[in-house]
Amino acid sequence: MSERDDGGPAFPTITNVADESGHLHRVVTGGMSLRDHFAAKIIAARLSYLRGWPVEADEIQALAAYQLADAMLKARKS
Repeated sequence: MSERDDGGPAFPTITNVADESGHLHRVVTGGMSLRDHFAAKIIAARLSYLRGWPVEADEIQALAAYQLADAMLKARKS
């Protein structure tokens, strides 16, 4: 089974880290994935447009947001 493409870090930071011999190496770290960032933006937009939704719909809205985020990641590759 292949891993889901999460788009990599949404807000990567690059840090120079020295090894034992003093050579610097760049280390890229990040918090949330780009997929999570897209889904959060989608949820925020839906909330502002719909002005809320029934609590029972929370899981449905979350799944829909991630489906849209996956479509956005796929569109970036084409």
